[in-house]
Amino acid sequence: MHMANAFDGSAIDGLDPAARSLIGRRDAVLASSYRLFYQEPVAPVRGEGVHLYDADGNEYLDVYNNVPAVGHSHPHVQQKVSAQLGVLNTHTRYLTEPIIDYSERLLGLFPDALAKVVYTCTGSEAVDLALRIARYQTGARGIICTTHAYHGTTASAAEISPSLGPNNPVGSEVVLVDVPDTYRDDPTAAAEDFAGRVRAAIGDLQERGVGVAAMIVDSIMSSDGVQSHPVGFLAPAVEAVHSAGGLWIADEVQPGFGRLGESWWGFQRHGIDPDLVVLGKPMGNGVPVAALVGTEAATERFGQDIRYFNTFGGNPVSIAAASAVLDVITDDLLVDNARVVGGRLDAGLRELAAAHPEIGDVRGSGLFIAAEFVSDPEAKTPDPAAAARIVNELRRKRILISASGRHANVLKIRPPLPFSGADADRFLTALSEVLTEQAGR
Repeated sequence: MHMANAFDGSAIDGLDPAARSLIGRRDAVLASSYRLFYQEPVAPVRGEGVHLYDADGNEYLDVYNNVPAVGHSHPHVQQKVSAQLGVLNTHTRYLTEPIIDYSERLLGLFPDALAKVVYTCTGSEAVDLALRIARYQTGARGIICTTHAYHGTTASAAEISPSLGPNNPVGSEVVLVDVPDTYRDDPTAAAEDFAGRVRAAIGDLQERGVGVAAMIVDSIMSSDGVQSHPVGFLAPAVEAVHSAGGLWIADEVQPGFGRLGESWWGFQRHGIDPDLVVLGKPMGNGVPVAALVGTEAATERFGQDIRYFNTFGGNPVSIAAASAVLDVITDDLLVDNARVVGGRLDAGLRELAAAHPEIGDVRGSGLFIAAEFVSDPEAKTPDPAAAARIVNELRRKRILISASGRHANVLKIRPPLPFSGADADRFLTALSEVLTEQAGR
């Protein structure tokens, strides 16, 4: 599996004995598909807010993890989950009120046409279900996705996740399209250029005789290096897919729940409503719960004709966690916080880029920002080695972050939503120090 800045074992002799022992025990029992972050892996024993702590009490600033959307170990989530676990935890075939209450709240955050929800445990399951529904609804098989997308790890989701690496085959009924790259290409042409590539993909699938079932796009294109602008560039491509009889599936697992600071969902930045939306990771702040939200037109035929049941999907404990997450995002004004603090991060990164030309581009929205590293600012040559060095040097300063993108040269800045202005300043100061240190070597 491809993963930027993964621990490769080359520095294991320099680790302390406790870390070497734990890695040895881990390797003895966990399959080789697992990966650790960083050349010096982090061993957290607890988390609180936007911080993680190791066994020695060292504190780390989390600038990466979107799963604990409202912060690590949030007391309101803990209280709601604990209380529900002590009362009832069963499945959706019994008539329980909490899942109805939550569904009403969740759907109230979507455009009116997106009026039905199905619960799963993981985003991968939600993506898998979305593909099944799209294919059943349209009678076609072909899927369009982006060239470095990540949508999950079930068999069907992995077939549309080329970022899993060269040994993970893309499905035979899948066509990949390049995302807009407004750092290198004309941003005013981004929408039509992307739509042109989608139309070519549609033609390819039609020539193969499989037709177009759906296009699935992560609304911030995070694994493709965070491609956020120009706002609205997806609309012409979606119109082309609809004209060909396909559905648009918006993957909101990473950009959703207010992270982009403008609205609750990333697709809203593009001015056109999806047929299906998949939710996951941050939905339960780490408790496994995910969902598919769709229009009645897109979901009804599948729902009437095919039985779908997920034993743990939408169980009362997971729903309690999900409900608590909505409470905190709403009560603590975390969508606004993402906008304000994200703007502070964006401005600070642009100041650093002006002083350090190896930062070729800064882009993003809210608390989902990318800083792209290049070796030649004129040629805009991707520099994954520089990004990896920055990630590992920040880790040594106890700032946790990662890299992404097709060339693994893009810092992916995606902290928990309570990230504060002071947290942003701490990150920017540490990054400035690392860049200065690197320049002096």
